[in-house]
Amino acid sequence: MTEQHDKDRAFFGRRKGKGLRQGQAGRIAEALPALRLPEGPIQDLKALFPVPVEAIRLEIGFGGGEHLLARMRESPRIGFIGIEPFVNGMAKFLAAIEGEGLRNIRLWDGDAALLLPQLPEGSIDAVDLLYPDPWPKRRQRKRRFVSERTLALLGRVLRPGGRFRFASDIDDYVGWTLARLLASPDFDWVDETADDWRRPYPGWVRTRYEAKAVKAGRVPSYLTARRRAS
Repeated sequence: MTEQHDKDRAFFGRRKGKGLRQGQAGRIAEALPALRLPEGPIQDLKALFPVPVEAIRLEIGFGGGEHLLARMRESPRIGFIGIEPFVNGMAKFLAAIEGEGLRNIRLWDGDAALLLPQLPEGSIDAVDLLYPDPWPKRRQRKRRFVSERTLALLGRVLRPGGRFRFASDIDDYVGWTLARLLASPDFDWVDETADDWRRPYPGWVRTRYEAKAVKAGRVPSYLTARRRAS
């Protein structure tokens, strides 16, 4: 059965935690609208960045922003799209990019599955989905981000040869994702040995979530797939 996305059923959980401080609320009200991607179909994605960019990468659910910030710093000529519906994480990230003066970023604070159809075909160089909500209970699994439909959406926006990375400490979700990647007509799984998917990605920055997972005894996995050329 083909998996569907119900627009009334988001892939993420809560949107807000503890109350925002005044400065954080101000950034959400003032800085976020200036960096948020526009609603509706986008024709020229690179033109939306305030600085010239050579390629565009997408991170879905950046959390506290540790990984995304590191990638932005090391690749100032790459444009990044950061997606994070959780308001507190977005506020923290806005403070970080403001403090460092980073400009190679555009943001989306809604559902990634609703943004992807609006992006130009083949416009993204790479996608990172790192520690998404695992929705571990059987009745919740339909809310997992990875599905036949979302992989098809990612396949449409990724350029041929573009890469997709998925990291998680939940073995069931890793197996779930791998099964769908192997069945996808758009992707090839490129890991060849156990070390390939047990070893962190080059230049990996450990997030606070991963540190907690490792401390709890869970073993992370790091899958990599490539968009097929045809």
